[in-house]
Parts: sequence; structure tokens; C-alpha cells
Amino acid sequence: MVFKNHRIPWKNYMQSSPLIDHRGEKMHHFMSRLYPICRSITGEGTRKTLALLAQRMPITLHEMKSGTQVFDWTVPNEWNLTDAYIKDPKGRKILDFQKSNLHVMGYSVPVHKKIPLAQLKKHVHTLPDRPGWIPYVTSYYQQDWGFCMPYKNFKQLRAGTYEVNIESSLAPGSLTYGECYLPGKTKEEVLLSTYLCHPSLGNDNLSGVVLLTFLASILKKRKLKYSYRFLFIPETIGALAWLSHNEKKLPRIKHGLVVTCVGDSGKMTYKKSRRANAEIDRIVEKMLVDSGDPFQIVEFSPTGSDERQFCSPGFDLPVGSLMRTPYGQYPEYHTSADNLQFVKPASLADSLKKYLSVIDMLEHDRAYVNLFQKGEPQLSKRGLYRTKGTPAGRTARELARLWILNLSDGAHSLVDISLRSGLKFSDIHLAAQELAHAHVIKTIHDYH
Repeated sequence: MVFKNHRIPWKNYMQSSPLIDHRGEKMHHFMSRLYPICRSITGEGTRKTLALLAQRMPITLHEMKSGTQVFDWTVPNEWNLTDAYIKDPKGRKILDFQKSNLHVMGYSVPVHKKIPLAQLKKHVHTLPDRPGWIPYVTSYYQQDWGFCMPYKNFKQLRAGTYEVNIESSLAPGSLTYGECYLPGKTKEEVLLSTYLCHPSLGNDNLSGVVLLTFLASILKKRKLKYSYRFLFIPETIGALAWLSHNEKKLPRIKHGLVVTCVGDSGKMTYKKSRRANAEIDRIVEKMLVDSGDPFQIVEFSPTGSDERQFCSPGFDLPVGSLMRTPYGQYPEYHTSADNLQFVKPASLADSLKKYLSVIDMLEHDRAYVNLFQKGEPQLSKRGLYRTKGTPAGRTARELARLWILNLSDGAHSLVDISLRSGLKFSDIHLAAQELAHAHVIKTIHDYH
């Protein structure tokens, strides 16, 4: 049988798409709904946020009671904040929680009293080098109270008696996190995790929350090879809480990514897993190379976000982190300047596109066996190679077929072949499909 002009469909999300660009605007609009909510590692703000996420994907809420031991940590009391302000000696509000929830130090204990300026200053956090911005400050595990304000406003405070008021509660409750599980053909899992505990911070990390929500809403409509587990958790304590209650599931996790800082206009950055050469590391690197856009790859370090927990030595999961400008490396980080204007719809769209490309490569990567081990099969009679010799070099597709035939020994996946050949994964994947349709190669599963 002669096979000619094979046309195998390939959803290549590396190409520009008006639909994806339009999603960027939708993602940004959804972020604007989440932005005003006062979130922390526990509390009603987290539940309200998860309720909005549940409108877009199937999500299960988990509650872990205060006092629960999770490895060396303990789930703290639940914190909720309803109002806070500072009034100057003339009774005028000079700081109002209702205008920005960053004005209150996270996990502040309740307080309502009048104090002199000297005492107030001990409880006010500012950024002298960024005088117009409000810093983001927390004190989760040591009881204290405090306010955050622009340094330029702080410098205008005059001697006198100030009224301080923080209407908060710290009481036994629970830590809440959300989990979306999309079953695939196999029980092997891809873990995608993000943190939702930061209040009114756009890039860090509402961008990650929104991207993962839209990614789940897209994948829930597909037939999947892998099963996908999406986690929406408070940073650090949430990851530890999930890990402590799901150790039996961990052997299923074959690939993973922590999603953070995906909305700024910087180039993509990939932080490798602790293993440094896991399949997810190679796939993300290949996706970035194939994209043609600027990027950087950094080695694993035990700092950053929840990859620290997933990659701790007792677990050593194959989890990296794909972001744009890394946390702490842009001036707006953990300040009021990390707002809705700082996050760009086009960047959200581009980040989503690249995550979809990673998913596509995970879904299509597989190993084949060449059924013609002794010498090359004659591809021209199968319509897979030119019938006339010409001075022009081989096409990328023809080169891809030859590379696949040579490395399809059951030990090299398509990603391996793509990396070694330098050819785009999309060309390698299409060529493999053509060769399989021509009965020249078979997958390992079909071969056995």
C-alpha cells in the first residue's frame, strides 16, 4: 500500500491564535473580580475565591482543622478581617482597609485603642525606597498587629494621639484549599499547583490562579492521556497539608509545575525540578526553544514557592516552575504596585499558550520501535520521501522521519529525539504519526 500526502492534525499552540489572545482579556477580567478579596492562608476570603473558581471547573473543597499537625508544622487558627483604620489626632481617617486590604499586616490580632505617634510608628511598615507604594507584610505564626502605608504618607504624620482599629478574629477554624481532578486514560498524573493566599497582588499570584483556572476549564473538555490534578492552596502550609494527606497518591505523579508570576511583561523563566533532568524539565526546555521567544532556564534552589515542598528530599517529585519574571526580581513584587495595571492581558495569553504547549507535548510524547531495524525502510514507495534527487536539502519533515527511524529503539521518546535532532517537537510528532500510519514504526505498547 502506498501512503501519500499524509496530513495529520496537530494542535500547535505555539502559533498565534486570536482565540488565545481573546482569552487574555477574559483572564484579566476574571482577575479583576478576584483582586479586591482579602485572602490569607485561612479564612472566608479563601473560600469566597474558591467559590468563584468553582463556577468555571469542577473543584472539591477540603477543610483541615486548626491544630492539625502536618509534618513539622501546625495548621494555625483561622484569621478573618472585616475592617481596619487609623485616625489622626483630628479624627480623620488617614488609612482605611476598605481602600486597600494591603493596609493591614496579614494575621494581625484585633486592636482598638489610642496611642501616641511614637508607639504607632513601631507598628507601621513602609518602603522608603518606593515612597508611593504599600508593602505586603504578614505575621502568620507570631501574634502581632500592624499597618502598611506609603512612606510619603508616613512622613507626613505629626505628633499627637492616633486611634488604631483592627477588627479581626483569630480563632479555631480550618485551612481551606481547592482541588480539581480531571481523569485521563491512565492514572499517572500531572500535578499543577498554584497559591491563592496573597491579597490584592496581581502577578504574585492572582495570575497563577487565573491561568490554572482557565487551563482546567480547557482541559476538562478534552480526552486526556494523563490524569490532571490542579491544586489551589495557601502557600507553604497548604502544600504541606496536601502532601501530608496524600502520600499514597504521590507515586502517580509523573510530571508537575508550580504556576506563579505569569502575568508580567518579562520573558519566560523555567526553574528546574530538584532532579534537574526530569522529563518535565526537558519538555519545558524544548517548548521554550521551539517558541522562538526569549527565555531563561535556572537551576533548582530551595527558595521560592511550593516547589520547595514538592521537591523536598523525602518526596523529590518531578516538579518545576514555569513563570515569567521570577518572584522577588521585579520592583513591584509584594507591593501595591503589583496591581491590575502591572498584569498584562497579552502576557496572560502568552503564558496560557505556553502551558498548553507543554500539555500538548506531555500528551503526545511516547516511545516507538522501528519495525525495520536493519537499514532504512524505503520511504519513497510509501509516499514519505521524495522520488527524485534534487540539489535542495532535505525538508524538516524528511529529516524528522530519518531521526525517528534511527532513534526509535524503545529507549528514546519523541521529546528525546526532538532535543537531540534540534528539530521542533511539532515536526517530530507529525513525522512519527506518518510513519506509524505507514506501519513503519509502532509504539512500545502496540509493539508488545
